[in-house]
Amino acid sequence: MSGVVWMVAAGLGFVMMDSTAKFLTEDYSTVQITWCRYLFHMLTALPILVAWRGRSVFHTRRLDLQLIRSVLLLGSTVFYFIALRYIPLATAASIGFVAPLFLTALSVPLLKERVGMRRWIAVGIGFFAVFLIIRPGFGLMHWAMAMPLLVAACFALYQIVTRLLGPIDHWSVTLVYSGVVGLVVMSAMLPGSWRAPDVTGWCLLIFVGFMGAVSHLCMIRAFTLTPASLLAPFSYLQLAWAVAIGYLVFGNLPDRWTAVGAAVIVLSGLYIWYRERVQATLR
Repeated sequence: MSGVVWMVAAGLGFVMMDSTAKFLTEDYSTVQITWCRYLFHMLTALPILVAWRGRSVFHTRRLDLQLIRSVLLLGSTVFYFIALRYIPLATAASIGFVAPLFLTALSVPLLKERVGMRRWIAVGIGFFAVFLIIRPGFGLMHWAMAMPLLVAACFALYQIVTRLLGPIDHWSVTLVYSGVVGLVVMSAMLPGSWRAPDVTGWCLLIFVGFMGAVSHLCMIRAFTLTPASLLAPFSYLQLAWAVAIGYLVFGNLPDRWTAVGAAVIVLSGLYIWYRERVQATLR
């Protein structure tokens, strides 16, 4: 249960980071918010990791995979912050939860895994639920609703590369490279996008990076204590946090079709998780 508590805390932390980023989009560019997210993430996490493992956190045996993974994580962050500028937090979170469906579909060509017909049907139903949320052709779709789909695709590829790196590099190495690459790329893009923050702005920008680091460390702690197969369902609690914070902070509640679509996406993801556990017991 301690792993579950850490996982729930991680989910709440990520939603708090995202809601703060959404609030900041009213005054600051996506580039500046993302840069601060990586800067203060590294200032929080790097001293802890270096004190624990020393210089070994900078040594990788697969620099190419580390760079690819880092760029995918950066892409998912940037696309999500763009989406939050224009659409409600719960809507972005709902669409973003198709990432496990992308992961299932992409695991076939990239990881050579076998996916049965039942899981393919669940994937198809989940993607159909996305259309319930964005409703293309009904004059309701905002272009920013495509951003969470890009987030989900990037995050699914990110998870695949993470699986490949698992037996090669320690997770602390992977965490450091993700932060360093993101910070370097966003630093190169920062000139021309900077707006001097006031005291409140600095506090919120620091909070975004701090919560990103703390949430990652909570998630790592959860996976250290509890098998990933048991933690997967609890990641969907992020959607509940997103709905609650979206209402309390921004006064937004999902409409009927968004709620139905989100429920179907969650059920599809949970069914895929269930079938994967069943298949694992048969091997």
